[in-house]
Amino acid sequence: MKKIVVVGEILVEIMADHPGEGFLETIALTGPFPSGAPAIYIDQVAKMGQPCAIISSVGKDDFGRVNLDRLERDGVETSGIAIDSERPTGTAFVRYREDGGRDFVFNIRHSACGRVPTLEVAQRLLDTADHLHVMGSSLSSPEFIEVNLTAAHSLKERGGTVSFDPNLRKEILDSPGMREAMIKILAVTDVFLPSGEELFLLTQSTTAEGAVSELLGQGVDVIVHKQGADGARYYDRTGNHFAPGFAVREVDPTGAGDCFGGAFTTLWLRGEAPDKALRYATAAGALAVTQRGPMEGSTSLQDLEASLQAQTNP
Repeated sequence: MKKIVVVGEILVEIMADHPGEGFLETIALTGPFPSGAPAIYIDQVAKMGQPCAIISSVGKDDFGRVNLDRLERDGVETSGIAIDSERPTGTAFVRYREDGGRDFVFNIRHSACGRVPTLEVAQRLLDTADHLHVMGSSLSSPEFIEVNLTAAHSLKERGGTVSFDPNLRKEILDSPGMREAMIKILAVTDVFLPSGEELFLLTQSTTAEGAVSELLGQGVDVIVHKQGADGARYYDRTGNHFAPGFAVREVDPTGAGDCFGGAFTTLWLRGEAPDKALRYATAAGALAVTQRGPMEGSTSLQDLEASLQAQTNP
């Protein structure tokens, strides 16, 4: 089977036990949970039995160990994860508001995962890869942009493929070099996985039909538009497919899009039909929100099959 590699942040998430406004008072917290969008994505890939690896860094501390233990247990190759003895593992403290919004306190840029793995280390692992997944959250500095772009071009030259999940809000596009970096990544992307309004981040059009036409015209082969509880739609040059959302009890939405992406790219690389890959990915995203903790809802192929069977025969 084809090997998937992702470059990006690994961190722990620590969650407030009760909804409220921010962290300006003493509150009860639960964690650490393994986290980081690229780490959640690659864990979902591993749970489905696909060869995979992540290139990142963690601190020489318990938070780093929490992530390494989880990723190794689930089958992710961790040889590309450096242990930084000078910086701590990245952290994200999160508290939900009553309206469903979230407040975060991050330490990423100045943590272990804020340091860029050397191109030599990354290349050794990428030489064994067939597919690169790029997360917009991992284009956080000129150095990380260079690693992802170099990796993408190297893989494409060897006949590999690239998927790209922008995983960003529009406001973040104003960061220096961010829009340019995303345009360059999009130029080598085979599978584009935007959520909601991200479909329009890099297009002139403001309609879904126009944006899809624009993106396909730029060389993207497949677009999968994630729409949360409303489902997802697949587009290529031959047509489109729709998968409705699943009715589940939402506990924690963090990581749903990452699990969706992990499931879809895995099945796409296995040559599964688009409608099947879309259904399974939608199930993966739905099941991800039913567990507390960003990586706790990643699922095996057997879990997804059982969930789909239950939806068909309630």
